[in-house]
Amino acid sequence: MLIDKIKTLASEIHEDVVAKRRHLHANPELSFHEYETSKYVKEQLSALNIPFTEIANTGVLGIIKGELPSDKVIALRADMDALPILEANDVSYKSTNPGVMHACGHDVHTSSLLGTAAILNKLKSEFGGTIKLMFQPAEEVLPGGASLMIKEGALENPKPEAVLGQHVMPLIEAGKVGIRAGKYMASSDELYITIKGKGGHGAQPHENIDPVLIMAHTLTALQQIVSRNADPRIPSVLSFGKVIADGATNVIPNEVIIHGTFRTLDEEWRRSAHIKMKKMAESIAEGMGGSCDFKIVNGYPFLVNEEKLTAQVRQNLINYLGEENVIDLDIWMAAEDFAYYSQVSNASFYRLGTGNKERGITSSVHTPTFDIDESSLKISTGLMAYSAIKQLGF
Repeated sequence: MLIDKIKTLASEIHEDVVAKRRHLHANPELSFHEYETSKYVKEQLSALNIPFTEIANTGVLGIIKGELPSDKVIALRADMDALPILEANDVSYKSTNPGVMHACGHDVHTSSLLGTAAILNKLKSEFGGTIKLMFQPAEEVLPGGASLMIKEGALENPKPEAVLGQHVMPLIEAGKVGIRAGKYMASSDELYITIKGKGGHGAQPHENIDPVLIMAHTLTALQQIVSRNADPRIPSVLSFGKVIADGATNVIPNEVIIHGTFRTLDEEWRRSAHIKMKKMAESIAEGMGGSCDFKIVNGYPFLVNEEKLTAQVRQNLINYLGEENVIDLDIWMAAEDFAYYSQVSNASFYRLGTGNKERGITSSVHTPTFDIDESSLKISTGLMAYSAIKQLGF
């Protein structure tokens, strides 16, 4: 059976995929600077005689064509960039680039897709159609490498019928995966607010326009955008994580700077909320004698897993791992630039369990102690290969 062949191949290449993952983990590169990572990926594809093209500066687009008759096309995506985090793990493959770390598992995604490519390349006689291997830069920062991949034609000539992606999740034990059909992850916008007043001595507030007080009213009032303006059936999050009022105990500053994020799962409400937030903050500042510069940087759209495709992918996961190892996920208000693919193509994005409580592998992504149970790399490669071939109809 095909599934048995894939599992055998996944086991045979497991140690090699682990070695690839450790090499990538030890040599992380920040978003849009994945030059050595890109070079490494191209070397690995060349060793497999898989043709590729360069895209989006450091991106790589590989092509595998099955030998059976079919004109179907599917795309598989892996991101390659690391984060500006100083690694705290004491492991042999610890980052050699101080202050940069694969703390979100993109080393796992890249090595896994290379392993998937090796499996698919050996099974070309078993399927037909075209598989695009999208090694994408810069998932972690705006405008998101996915948007550039799309802009430069990754989903054209030929156009895939579906895009599949997987992402590590330490909250799920290795050996299991998670998936959700429909809306899954949120859009993510950055908010940059500057409230201006007139600073002065704290003992003479009547002679000043206090931007700290304006800020307090503004932050409190803006929360009603979510609590009273948003349809309660639409998940929305408005959070502010940075406030700078650089005065002193007796000094009222001239301005206050606020940084935050707005996230939701509805594009129409997202646009409406932008207008409401800006108008509210500007009106409060003006009413209290100051002014407000409210800048919104549009981030990633929300991620939606197409229902029919995801039902098929879910069944593929069950066939490969067993129903007891496939978890139904809830909506998650984090953001992912895979969302760009889901906005222009049928797409499905699932979670690869990488945690192991018994071994203490529990740290969340984006932390200095993030690591994985590398047994998950045996699953990640074969599972993606199996899903790809099944989506091609074989």
